[in-house]
Amino acid sequence: MNRAEVYAQFCRHYSGPARVFRAPGRINLIGEHTDYNSGFVMPVAINFHVWAAIAPRNDSTVRVYSANFSEEIEFDLADSSGSSRHHWSDFIQGVARVAASAGYRMQGADLLVCGDIPMGAGLSSSAAIEVAAGLAMLTNSGLSMDRAELARLCQRAENEFVGARVGIMDQFISCCGRAGHALELDCRSLEYRLLPLPAGVSLVICNTMIKHAHAGGEYNQRRAECEEGVRLLAGKLPGVRSLRDVELSDLERYGRELPEKIYRRCRHVVSENARVLNASAALQNGDVTALGKLMEESHRSLRDNYEVSCRELDLMVELAEKQDGVCGSRMTGGGFGGSTINLVANETVEQFQNAMAKEYESRTGLAPQILVVSASDGATEVTA
Repeated sequence: MNRAEVYAQFCRHYSGPARVFRAPGRINLIGEHTDYNSGFVMPVAINFHVWAAIAPRNDSTVRVYSANFSEEIEFDLADSSGSSRHHWSDFIQGVARVAASAGYRMQGADLLVCGDIPMGAGLSSSAAIEVAAGLAMLTNSGLSMDRAELARLCQRAENEFVGARVGIMDQFISCCGRAGHALELDCRSLEYRLLPLPAGVSLVICNTMIKHAHAGGEYNQRRAECEEGVRLLAGKLPGVRSLRDVELSDLERYGRELPEKIYRRCRHVVSENARVLNASAALQNGDVTALGKLMEESHRSLRDNYEVSCRELDLMVELAEKQDGVCGSRMTGGGFGGSTINLVANETVEQFQNAMAKEYESRTGLAPQILVVSASDGATEVTA
């Protein structure tokens, strides 16, 4: 997908010149379900995007056409009574509503959105549509916003309007990603550093074709379980505000007094934070082997302690670990379906793709998507 194609689609559906923006999806190398616990994550923006073409209107109406769904909706910025419809448009209307509540005076617009991020694959198409549409609507209104603030605004939209209690990782990497780099993010302070990805290995996504939904009860339930763990541990450890503040030694000392399920949820988050920091050191040292082992430990913890994996994700990891040239494999994203991310030696990528597609389909009857991706820049306006 390119700018000319998006612009042409806009002109077929609406009239007038348009500005074109795009925002990337993401994979997460390591650091799953730690962002909403004020922890550490290591995502990578990828070269699959949501695009938004926009032109101003002279009223307060926003018309949005989705080229992927061949469907149009509209809402009135002057009407503050809008509510979630459990529909793709919630991600866009939510950003507009939250921006208005934060004091940003948005202008009416004709907006076309389209994208090539596989939906339901755990690659953050939802954050990409929020960021692409948010950047487009703000620019269309003559407004500017720091990228970290845009990420916060889009996260609020998903929390408050869509109803998914997600952390800030997906929106932040879509705003601030850098080509050729992973991003180590402190989700409490929003301080981050860019880490060059190692030469000699490729990022390969294996989509199980089992779709997941963030707004589902299981995702929100995990967050509630973490909050309960914090409440109980704070009675033993003064100053604990989130699981970010808990060390593994603290958890071993007091964790056995927690309900068993709550302990396992906390165990994943606390150990996963440590894995992210160790993975950062491995990347800085060029130690792909150490990074791969940390990815495998992460998947086991997500499967056994956090219980957000599924049979198909576990099978993908199991099959990947048997292939030549694989340095590391784990589920990526919220779980309950979606994709795995694999570090694969460049010279074995084609062999890996063929073997994984064949073996997964023979075991499940599902034909997977096997995608080689590269690290992309964050959201931007795309000029002619």
